[in-house]
Amino acid sequence: MSDENAAQGETPENEIPVADTPEVDPVEALRAENSELRDRVLRSIAEMENLRKRTERDVADTRSYAIAGFARDMLSATDALSRALMVIPNEVRETAEGTLKSLIEGIELAERETQRLLAKHGVKQIEAAGQKFDPHKHQAMFEVPNPNVPEGTVVQVVQEGFAIGDRVLRPAMVGVAKGGTAQPAPAPAPEGDGVDKSA
Repeated sequence: MSDENAAQGETPENEIPVADTPEVDPVEALRAENSELRDRVLRSIAEMENLRKRTERDVADTRSYAIAGFARDMLSATDALSRALMVIPNEVRETAEGTLKSLIEGIELAERETQRLLAKHGVKQIEAAGQKFDPHKHQAMFEVPNPNVPEGTVVQVVQEGFAIGDRVLRPAMVGVAKGGTAQPAPAPAPEGDGVDKSA
């Protein structure tokens, strides 16, 4: 029967027709593989560089803000020292002698040293008096009717605020002007990214 199939021009079932496959040039294959591997290496290097930069930022943030909790707690101690000095009348301070004078000087020294150490570690006081109210830095405690200053201006500071770096440790507790007819001062130029965030 196979002779009949061959005679009729049919191909036997067990033969597979050979397809024409273009030969791959080994040099081109190696170049393509080299290019792919080079791309992978460059991507890995870029990822490692990004990881290194991110790690450096994290370490810098940790160094800058690691003492934030401790500094916040120290502000309570500094406030207590300030309140202790505020209750002593000026006449008593000027006429104090002996043990009382030593006590007052000791409290003043402790307050100054605490403030100095906080400043040494990047804790700075937030400017509030006369500034436009900023809810990110100030906490409004009350409003004060004052037609002489623009509305929204801080006119009284109840408790000083502090920041470490660009983070607020404690907002300033303030009294804000209400009903002023004066025009507000122009907003300061934005820092950093050039985007005005006051709107």
